Amino acid sequence: MKVVGSLGVALCLFLVVGVLVEVVQMAEGNTTPSQCKQETDLLVSACKSAVIIGLKPSANCCQRVRVTHFECACPYVTPKVANLIPLGRTIKQIEGCGRSVPRNFKCGSITTPP
Repeated sequence: MKVVGSLGVALCLFLVVGVLVEVVQMAEGNTTPSQCKQETDLLVSACKSAVIIGLKPSANCCQRVRVTHFECACPYVTPKVANLIPLGRTIKQIEGCGRSVPRNFKCGSITTPP
């Protein structure tokens, strides 16, 4: 059960960094808790191999990263989550989706590099 919990936390971190890409371009929406859960579940499903193995994100994963709302993910970014996978690797994976990651953006307990 611990492995599944750690996997979920690692996937949440991937989600958070991925949605940071949209922060600059996207106004905060009125996303309901059920919409947030659905978006997060879809992203976790689409991005498992990228997070677990460190593979290049699939086209489906990249699409999920682009459409998931950041306000759904930031509350999950605790220090424990932030320590599970390297932020640099995650940023490279997001850039592999053809997106740039904003610098010095704070989301939960992480801040992207300057």
